[in-house]
Amino acid sequence: MSVLSAPTTPASAASTAPVDLGPASALSCRECGQRYPLGPIFACAECFGPLEIAYDLPTGDPEGLRSRIEAGPASIWRYAELLPVPADVATKPNLNPGWTPLVRADRLAAELGVTGGLWVKDDSGNPTHSFKDRVVANALEAARAFGFTTLSCSSTGNLAGAVGAAAARAGLRSCVFIPHDLEQGKVVMAAVYGGDLVGIEGSYDDVNRFCSELIGDPAGEGWGFVNVNLRPYYAEGSKTLAFEICEQLGWRIPDQLVIPIASGSQLTKIDKGLRELISLGLVEDRPYRIFGAQAEGCSPVSRAFKDGHEVIRPVKPDTIAKSLAIGNPADGPYVLDIARRTGGAVEDVTDGQVVDAIKLLARTEGIFAETAGGVTVGVTRKLIESGVLDPTLSTVVLNTGDGLKTLDAVAPTTGPTAVIRPDLDAFREAGLA
Repeated sequence: MSVLSAPTTPASAASTAPVDLGPASALSCRECGQRYPLGPIFACAECFGPLEIAYDLPTGDPEGLRSRIEAGPASIWRYAELLPVPADVATKPNLNPGWTPLVRADRLAAELGVTGGLWVKDDSGNPTHSFKDRVVANALEAARAFGFTTLSCSSTGNLAGAVGAAAARAGLRSCVFIPHDLEQGKVVMAAVYGGDLVGIEGSYDDVNRFCSELIGDPAGEGWGFVNVNLRPYYAEGSKTLAFEICEQLGWRIPDQLVIPIASGSQLTKIDKGLRELISLGLVEDRPYRIFGAQAEGCSPVSRAFKDGHEVIRPVKPDTIAKSLAIGNPADGPYVLDIARRTGGAVEDVTDGQVVDAIKLLARTEGIFAETAGGVTVGVTRKLIESGVLDPTLSTVVLNTGDGLKTLDAVAPTTGPTAVIRPDLDAFREAGLA
């Protein structure tokens, strides 16, 4: 289908002139396939479906591509040939996220009864301690290309910090919007970078609706909202999790992946990344299963999966896993498609199970996960116990953030083993000898 003129865009679209975003060639509607020139737009003018990046990817020389990737920087920019970024992206001021550890989790595997190999992709080591640095880095390059002067977002916390840090590094203004009742650690981390931080009375869905209105208002002139008008570019950053996992496994796709669901974009783009690796000949084409993980207090996708529905019914979030508390997830229907297509599932766990899973991961592997990581580990355990996830197959579980951001979740049940006098008799009396 030919590339048509871009649909009318709001005042916040700073530029629709031709831009250099590397192999990105156009925007394509995920529903009807209509194509548009690269620009700060996110919805199809024909069917209102979501737009995503279409590429001219390198083909015909998988060994050469693999060699170039392996010789690249220890960041997501080793995959620049597969992302909507200019070729010189690694030389620009940015946070250089990615290339985080894939931890072989043998002690956790023993606790869960996994015999086929268990790994934790630990993204807590990114610059602002969550996977959001990956997606923001891609959105930042689009913002630069389109001439935006302010970087913004609606956020459940982690994204706000990632946007604030990326904007500070790039010398842009930032103004981010969050629900008013986020964890204090995430509020401080979003505010410390010196940009504007605005609390909105209501849930994340209320925040997101407000940002959509601001994009269409003159007050939003020159603003790049990373997860709204820059969403097609932003979302591609999640593919790098798939790329890294496969490269770190020796260019092999794991049999099973357990991925947390907020908007659902991360899960859908990991699947897209795996399919791109297959099409480029970088990994063997083999079956894999994708499992989605939600907290029971915000589990619209899990409910739809269990009920056999195709449509997601929005819910009002009520969970300690606030980074996943999106009651109307935009990519929910696509998550259902992927779980069913790959033979996976979508499951949820209670807040109590989230806390138990955080402690389990910390105790067995020394990884302190935020609540989203507790959700994925908790769901993994539940799926194994119910016989849905096969413990004899290789499995990768995602931890997308640092537990220091969500201390309130574990603080009530975590503290000193004992408080004693500073002498040996007290030590022995406490039964610690």
